[in-house]
Amino acid sequence: MIDRATIQRILDAADIVDVVKDFVTLKKAGVNYKGLCPFHNEKTPSFIVSPAKQLCKCFSCGKGGGVVHFVMEHEQMTYPEALRWLARRYGIEIKERELTDDERQAASLRESMFAINAWATEYYEHQLHDDVDGVAYGMAYLRSRGFRDDIIRKFRLGFSPTARDAIVKAATARGFSRQMLEKTGICYSTEDGRLIDRYHGRVIFPVHTVSGSIVAFGGRILSSDKKLAKYVNSPESEIYSKSRELYGLYLAKHAIAKADCCYLVEGYTDVISMHQCGIENVVASSGTSLTEGQIRLLHRFTSNITVLYDGDAAGIKASLRGIDMLLAEGLNVKVLLLPDGDDPDSFARGRTASEYRAYIEANQVDFIRFKTRLLLSDATDDPIRRAALIDDIVTSIAVIPSDVVRQMYGAECARLLSVSEELIMNEVAKKRVNGTTPPQRAETQQAGEEAVSHEVSAESNAPSTSALQPKSSAISRSETLLLTAIVRHGASPLCPAPSMPPVSVATYIAADLAADGLTLESEDGRKLLAETATMPIGTNSLQLLMSHPDAAISNLASRLGTDAYHLSPLLSQGYTPEAERLDEIIPRLLHDYKHAVVKTRMQQLLSDLQKAETQADPALSRDIMSQYAALAAIERQLAAVLGDRVING
Repeated sequence: MIDRATIQRILDAADIVDVVKDFVTLKKAGVNYKGLCPFHNEKTPSFIVSPAKQLCKCFSCGKGGGVVHFVMEHEQMTYPEALRWLARRYGIEIKERELTDDERQAASLRESMFAINAWATEYYEHQLHDDVDGVAYGMAYLRSRGFRDDIIRKFRLGFSPTARDAIVKAATARGFSRQMLEKTGICYSTEDGRLIDRYHGRVIFPVHTVSGSIVAFGGRILSSDKKLAKYVNSPESEIYSKSRELYGLYLAKHAIAKADCCYLVEGYTDVISMHQCGIENVVASSGTSLTEGQIRLLHRFTSNITVLYDGDAAGIKASLRGIDMLLAEGLNVKVLLLPDGDDPDSFARGRTASEYRAYIEANQVDFIRFKTRLLLSDATDDPIRRAALIDDIVTSIAVIPSDVVRQMYGAECARLLSVSEELIMNEVAKKRVNGTTPPQRAETQQAGEEAVSHEVSAESNAPSTSALQPKSSAISRSETLLLTAIVRHGASPLCPAPSMPPVSVATYIAADLAADGLTLESEDGRKLLAETATMPIGTNSLQLLMSHPDAAISNLASRLGTDAYHLSPLLSQGYTPEAERLDEIIPRLLHDYKHAVVKTRMQQLLSDLQKAETQADPALSRDIMSQYAALAAIERQLAAVLGDRVING
């Protein structure tokens, strides 16, 4: 058995565009990619791959899904076989065995850690917005930095009280254990056994995964005490590794895919200020060196990176190795030096998005040219230092995977250094032969060769019958809309009433239907709802459902989680995303479903009444009319809530 943590590592590493390109020739189409469907014969491309959603779908035959199910369909593999195939491709070790009791406990531990982080985020937000000290200190600081209230809400910023045990008491009162507070890093134990809030007296910056779960926090001190660290960050844990996360990516991924470009900055406030300025395709490395995991994560959404620097020469030189890693991944890297005294945060203040972008476009330069000029300024006329400079720049050129791009940069470098292009390219060739660059994966090359010879017959991949088989078209339409909401937002929080704690969307739907004695009519729909209702609030229901080992659940999730069309930029102005209107949308969808069920039942009763009258059975007729009258009363109530039905007497 493949344990859940390994499955998650595979899903995090696997890029659907990267995998599908081994089997399908894809061309950029807006924020997505398009190609000929590999599952049926077609002349006009209708197979869409979304890097932002990590989904693929053919809008002709209906086949598609996440990366695991693409491999399952195309290679005719089982779920575990597809996971093993992806693990080999991305160099992930799988130890297949039965999970021990401790491992099952660890899986439960991860879910508990996500739950306490979600609660802590709400706690810190409440302290910032509703507590006297939070408003006086935390909010005052954020406003002094020029942050608007909507931006503060958007990034879910918070404040931790100055009392060192405030969150300990609050968490204990909510039933969270001491172990969970320490495991997540929210608190730590002193030598005398006391439990202390790690971030007390600080402004809180929650760190999201790419799917939106909160895995860590950063806390900034508000005092000027230089004995204290300016920032305190969460320690590594079972759910958090700083080498795998990029601050702001969850909020930036759609903007990055749309712009096909990402701005890379250093800190939390750089990201927040640029969002407030109107530039959303920006992420931060949070003061750490870039890692391969972070770079692969970025590459899912774009191949174009612009690194923003504040002019600190020492800091720039220290980060050059990270940029070499970007080049090795095949990314196009540009560098922007901001004016002296400015960083991305301060430069964003008082400027519009168009002004900021115009400055970037006018002043950014490609990385090889930037690095050559930077190091050349230190080399002067010293031949030894100049030789070291050439070796350093050649190392950067050598890691670039594209032959054409390497040749282009080699020629540019030779011109800037006043040496022959042949010399530069010979040195590049030596670096590549001697193993300076990362070797190509044998598995990847083999997979590509096998893909060329692999053919999928139209008959063996004919689209399956719809997973939904309800008794009426009205119920079918309403149930499909309800299931679509469950797939996309099933683990999102919903507040049934101001005085009640939030529950997940799927939990709310399941409880509401059960209260009226109703169930979804399709078996696959019932299975999908039951599975989603067990997910902790804040998890990515779409990703988990699409990667579910039950093909019925995963196929249904893939079908309902993919859109054929996207809202145009013109129409999206002033449009509030459905994820922000769930408290309004979900109850309405439930009312629509119930209305369809009631209407269908009423129509059936009318048919039964005609039969009863034909059979001259007065008692049965009266019973049917009584049932019909009761349902008609319910329908009028539902119609009154929906506000768009007229009931004729």
